[in-house]
Amino acid sequence: QVQLVESGGGLVQAGGSLRVSCVASGTIFKINNMSWYRQAPGKQRELVAAFTSGGSTNYPDSVKGRFTISRDNAKSAVYLQMDSLKPEDTAVYYCNAQIQRDSTSFRVYSYWGQGTQVTVSS
Repeated sequence: QVQLVESGGGLVQAGGSLRVSCVASGTIFKINNMSWYRQAPGKQRELVAAFTSGGSTNYPDSVKGRFTISRDNAKSAVYLQMDSLKPEDTAVYYCNAQIQRDSTSFRVYSYWGQGTQVTVSS
C-alpha cells in the first residue's frame, strides 16, 4: 500500500508564512507527479500548485506569486511554501500523488493524504 502523510499546517496571522510537507511511503516504483490541493468549508477541492509534464510549475491566479511548490525526489516528498497568507487561504490542504506501484505495470494510481489544516487569522 501507499501512504501520503502531510504535516506543517497550523494557525498564522495574515501576511505570515507556513510550509507544509507531504511524504509518500509504501509500495512505490515511481512517483509520476505530486501536487497540492485545498478545500475550504462549503467549497469544492481546488488545485493550488502542481508540476507540469515539462517540469515547470503551475498555480491558479489566487496564489500565484505567493505559493511555491518544490519536490525532493530522494525523499519522495513535496512541499508547499506559502507566503503573504490571506484569510481566504484558510482550508484543509491535501497532497496528491500519481504513483506507479511496480515495474511490471504502467498503471498509475492516485493517492491522497489525510490533509492538514491551515488557518489564517485577520
